[in-house]
Parts: sequence; C-alpha cells; structure tokens
Amino acid sequence: MYFLAIDIGASSGRHILGHIENGKMLIEEMYRFPNGNKKVDGSLTWDIDDLFSSIKKGIRACVEAGKAPDYIGIDTWGVDYVLLDKNDRVLGKTYGYRDSRTNGMDTELYKTVPESELYARTGIQKAIFNTVYQLEADKVNEPEKLAAAETFLFVPEYFSYLLTGNKMTEYTIASTSQLLKADTFDWDYEMLDKLGFPKKIFQKIAKPGTVLGDLKEDICNETGCRGAKVILPACHDTGSAVAAVPTNEDDIVYISSGTWSLIGIERMTPDCSELSRSHNFTNEGGYDRRFRYLKNITGLWMIQSMKKELKAKGQDYTFDQLCDMAKEYDSTPLRVNANDDRFLSPDSMIDEVAAAVGRESLTVGEMFAVVYHSLADSYGLSVKEIEEVTGKKIKAVHIVGGGCKDDYLNDLTAKATGKPVYAGPVEATAIGNLTVQMLSVGVFGSLNEARQTIFNSFDVKKI
Repeated sequence: MYFLAIDIGASSGRHILGHIENGKMLIEEMYRFPNGNKKVDGSLTWDIDDLFSSIKKGIRACVEAGKAPDYIGIDTWGVDYVLLDKNDRVLGKTYGYRDSRTNGMDTELYKTVPESELYARTGIQKAIFNTVYQLEADKVNEPEKLAAAETFLFVPEYFSYLLTGNKMTEYTIASTSQLLKADTFDWDYEMLDKLGFPKKIFQKIAKPGTVLGDLKEDICNETGCRGAKVILPACHDTGSAVAAVPTNEDDIVYISSGTWSLIGIERMTPDCSELSRSHNFTNEGGYDRRFRYLKNITGLWMIQSMKKELKAKGQDYTFDQLCDMAKEYDSTPLRVNANDDRFLSPDSMIDEVAAAVGRESLTVGEMFAVVYHSLADSYGLSVKEIEEVTGKKIKAVHIVGGGCKDDYLNDLTAKATGKPVYAGPVEATAIGNLTVQMLSVGVFGSLNEARQTIFNSFDVKKI
C-alpha cells in the first residue's frame, strides 16, 4: 500500500512516496519541482495553475514507476488562499504572504477588533501576513472581489478540490488564519460578522486525516492513477512536520527548521492569556486536537536570500563554504532581530543585515555569522520564554526539517539553549503528511506508535 505526500514549500515542491516494510516507514522522492512568488502587476503571487500542473505530473511519475499511490495528501505553507466565484472560477490574483498589500491593515482592522481581543479569541500571534489581514486588504482594496466570492479555500485545499471536486477546510491550516476560536476548533462566526467577511464563503472544518474523496475521472485519465483516495493530512506544512517529531517525551521543544523556524511545544489546551500574547506565542492547530504552541522566527530565509544574492553577483558558495567562513567570525558581538519585519521581503537582504547592525557593508563570513548567531540566540530566548510561560523545565530540543542538516546552526543552537539537541528527520513535513494518512486508515493505532516508528526508521543525530 503506497501513500503519497505532496509537500509544497515556498521554494520547491516534492512528491514523497511512503510505505511500511518490516515495521519501518520507507520513503522515496518521486518528483520535484520549483516554486516561488511571481510578480504580477507589482504584486507577489503564486502561479497556482503551474503548481497544479506539477502536482499532476508528479502523480503520473509515480504511476510510470509502477508505484501508483493508494492515498494522496497535500500540504503547503499557511495563511494564503484562493477565492472562487459562483462558477468555481478563481477570482483575481492568488497573493503570496510576502506581498506588501497588508501593510497598514492591522491598524484598519483594530478599529473593529482590538489586537488584544483578537488574540484572546483566536490565540494566534500577530503576523502582518496572517489571513485575517489579507482578507482585510481584500475588503479595503478589492471589495468587488470579496463580494463576488462564493468559496474560500486555503492553497492545499484548493488543489485537493481540483483533484476530487470536493471542498473542505482542514483544521491545522485553518488555525493559521487568525479566524478560528481557539476553544471551539471552529470559525469565529461572531468575529467574521464584526469584520465584515462573508460567512458563506467559509467551508466546514475537518480534522486532519479526513478522507476528502476519490480522484475525479479526468484526473485519473490524465495521470493514469485510478482508485486513489485524497486524504486531508495536516495541510499546514508545520502541522505535518510537528506530527513527525520523533519522540514521545514530554517537556521537549521542537524546531521545524526551513525557510521559517517554528519553535515551540505541544499542548492539549490553548493559552490565550495576555502574558502569552506579550511574548508573541501562537496556538496553532495540531493533529488530534493538540496545539502547536510556538513562535514563528524568520529562519533560513535570510541565509537563503543572502546566498542567492551572492550567486547573482558571481560568488557561488556552497552552504558548507559559507558556514566555514562564518566560523571565522564566531566571536562577533553583532546581532539582528531575526523577527523584524524589515527582513520579510527586502530589496537586498545583504544590505538590510548590514544596515541593521549599523554598517555600510560586512564581509561574507561576518554577515553569515551575524545571522547564524542571531537565529541561535532567538532560539535560546524562545526556550527561556517557553519555560517562563508554561512553568516547564525543557529537557531537549528536537530540530526537524531541511534545516536540521545545518550542523553549524545545530551547534550554535545547543550552546544558546544549553539543552541537548537532536537533529532529524530531514523530510519531516512529508513524513508527517504520510503519518496522518496512515493514521487515517489504521496503519498506526496512535500518534505515539507512529512517532516511535519514525524514530526507528530515520536518522536522528544527537548534537
């Protein structure tokens, strides 16, 4: 029995096929494709038609390899969405969360629902790209678009709809919107009314692991895949990654490390207190109605952006080379606030980092050292804040996702947190996606059993 995780990140997507053999989960990358924002009339957007074409090509690649999936699940980044009209046609652009259209929308929205009330109701940290501010931008700048909308779907749900013809919203990704009531696991309909967002466009919320439906006939014909069912995994990529954290120990912190660094713990109840808000923690949804109590830190986006800029200037370094150069500046006292909005989408990340430390320019090694140390310090501070807010004594840090391959950052994280650090698995998001699918059909009896299997199946390195 084959399960297919289609995991789409901000820079690439991949089709990871998984199955259980001799008590271990085995995975295989079947297809990979690029992704990224495209500028359309000055706006940062997603090319959803191209992405869906890649989704179908990847399914076909599995079939052609003789490994047609029995189950398929799609996860992506959070907050971004597609609006459909009464004929199920896409309305306008599908904006990327780094687009500047939400600038000032927090001030506008707080005239109706103050920031403290918004947090008390939803438990979600303020980020200017959250869905609530994007919809406010639609209401203010494109009211005709919002008025014509009949359906709201997050990006992975839209792709799942195209595969099956069925519309549903999945809980973990819905929680990123800042539009759910933290204590009911459902839309905050009273707040939707207050904000002037049409309630009719929002779909029924399903728990991760819900079977959405069979592939449509035209998709079967195009991909050659027949008999497969589409399951809603934890559709938010971080929700899937956290499901794959390979431990059943309490009092551990996870870091889902990639373009973003998501650092936090699992809790069974949300904390929507003013203390929690002051520390900017968020209560995002997790598998089995758990809460991902975490902070959203800029992460390797800064590293990736600076590397890309250097390459454009003819300086094409590997990550290992950049780490070696950074180590020469290990004693640098310079730091930046990795969470500052100035790093969200600057014209030049290199210039922005230099400006943030009050320099006209930095050497290559020094600027990477500044960012690496700043990230590690932010992890250390976050662990202390988690201990303060929860009263827990954190025993260890588990780093999962692509960023766990960065040995230099792992070492700095161990020093900054003063905790043992475990790194792996690398493909945590896809593994978590597969795990939820497998839980849905009874391959695993519980998340604890699944996590033990993950620990036994993949390389987890102690730092």
